[in-house]
Amino acid sequence: MANTLVFGHKNPDTDTIASAIAASYFLNQIGNDTEAVAQGEPNAETQFALDYFKVAAPRVISSADTETVVLVDHNEAAQSVDNLADVTVEGIYDHHKFAFTNATPLYITAKPWGSVATILYYEFKQANIEIPSDIAGLMASAIISDTLLLKSPTTTTYDQPALEALAKIAGLTNYEAYGLDLLKAGTDLSSRSDKELIDGDAKSFEMGGHQFRIGQVNTVDIDDVLARQSGIEAAMVAEGYEDFLFVITDILNSNSKAIYLGDANQAIESAFNATLTNHVIDLPGVVSRKKQVVPPLENQF
Repeated sequence: MANTLVFGHKNPDTDTIASAIAASYFLNQIGNDTEAVAQGEPNAETQFALDYFKVAAPRVISSADTETVVLVDHNEAAQSVDNLADVTVEGIYDHHKFAFTNATPLYITAKPWGSVATILYYEFKQANIEIPSDIAGLMASAIISDTLLLKSPTTTTYDQPALEALAKIAGLTNYEAYGLDLLKAGTDLSSRSDKELIDGDAKSFEMGGHQFRIGQVNTVDIDDVLARQSGIEAAMVAEGYEDFLFVITDILNSNSKAIYLGDANQAIESAFNATLTNHVIDLPGVVSRKKQVVPPLENQF
């Protein structure tokens, strides 16, 4: 068994799993003994990428069975393994706001770029370590996923060069066509239950004393998802969170609508300068939870 586990947040997305695999490979190349693992099964989009590049999914854990760990794509305890307080965090690769505190020194690479895979690409480049084609393909997939094919406001000037270089290594002659297929793979929601829908990409936040749950799903037809509103709301209620915002994002037109359940309707409306109607709020131009959903809520609460 490896000495150190490398993993991303709960309810893993493509960047989480790809970056854990890439970071583990990178760390092993510089003399460490690590294993990439995941806090959940791959979603449909991620499985598409794993299958395309013929990479096995990491084993799933809920708690770390090593004394040391490396975190990717998260740094908040609520999004990490259940026994995080009992292990030593040796390193973090992340692109989110920082809420981590630690009693011992550790290696941290945190940059506000489009994906953790972008950060890792430049780590490989700086260390002059060659990236295997299959891992490069997963990293390219992660950048595509987190930046919505470079259309998200989270996209930076570092992401496109990284994506182009990784696509070349992976043998993707047309990464735009592959990227659209990848994103569409994650939008087939017909086989997913209402609970799976709201939990597939959800994170918890504490904002001004409010325990917020913010889920997000990508689709090519928002109305198809809203047709399931009663079942989705029942699943949201069953989760037991004080405030639950479920964001439904149209990846083709870069717009969202969200279902909100909680007792802060006025604050939600003020945060987004829009009106809730039958628990639904219109969010034109919103695609990024990190940049366009969480910040206005944090400012409001």
